[in-house]
Amino acid sequence: MSDQIQRFLFERTNVRGEIVTLERAYGDVLDRHGYPPAINRLLGELLSAVALLTDTVKLDGILSIEVRGQGALSLLMAESNPGGELRAIARLAEGTDLPDDSQGFRDLVGDGHIVITLDPKDGNRYQGIVALEYDSLAECLEAYFSQSEQLPTFLRLTSDGTRTGGLLLQRLPDDSMNQDDDAWERSVHLARTLRSDELLELDQREVLYRLYHEETVRVFEPKPLRFGCTCSRARIGEALLSLGDKELREVLAEQGEIETQCHFCHTHYRFGEAEVEALLAASDGDARTLH
Repeated sequence: MSDQIQRFLFERTNVRGEIVTLERAYGDVLDRHGYPPAINRLLGELLSAVALLTDTVKLDGILSIEVRGQGALSLLMAESNPGGELRAIARLAEGTDLPDDSQGFRDLVGDGHIVITLDPKDGNRYQGIVALEYDSLAECLEAYFSQSEQLPTFLRLTSDGTRTGGLLLQRLPDDSMNQDDDAWERSVHLARTLRSDELLELDQREVLYRLYHEETVRVFEPKPLRFGCTCSRARIGEALLSLGDKELREVLAEQGEIETQCHFCHTHYRFGEAEVEALLAASDGDARTLH
């Protein structure tokens, strides 16, 4: 019953929730990198968070969360899409020592901010930014929903380096459906009693029963989740163009081809001279069309 997300709501209230657990997808991410245990745990929390947020906003596109810090850990990034595919990376700042296993979120990240990007298939791209003002990723994301979306939110994230999980509760702004004025406070109070081992080890419905067996809860069909990378030759080619034609041709002159890889899945891509010139020609043609 791992690697899935479960939506639920409290009947006759404006409180909804989601619970997620990941094991295989989480392992597939970690197997592609060699991060220290402290980073592995944070990356697990971020994977759970991005899965929960993607289902919360019901985005038909890609949702990404970037944690950009000024500490030893300069970047944590995770992406999710409506198909249930997840991917994530971390990046240590240059010249820093490997983090100690006991270091937590703010110890590793330091000051910085979180960028949440919604990139729909159709429509405009949206970014929300929140400062890193709290000691945990969950608290920082709660602040994002409170400040940017005006949605009271409770978020619990946990990871042990093998499994990761999360629980999200939100109070919707529409009070017309709410027939229980204490529902929000009561549901959050009960959620705070949830232990990390329960969230990681128990079946999701058992977790919900333990917390809310005295409530009337509607549970929806779970959605499976998995590791998946959205890289492709076309997308990697677009990234190469950002280097500029001069640098690309210098690399071609020196090495005869351009070799690169996806940072998320480590798939290797090679571009010969003819392919690079075709990319540059197409880019130049697009630029002329815009003028």
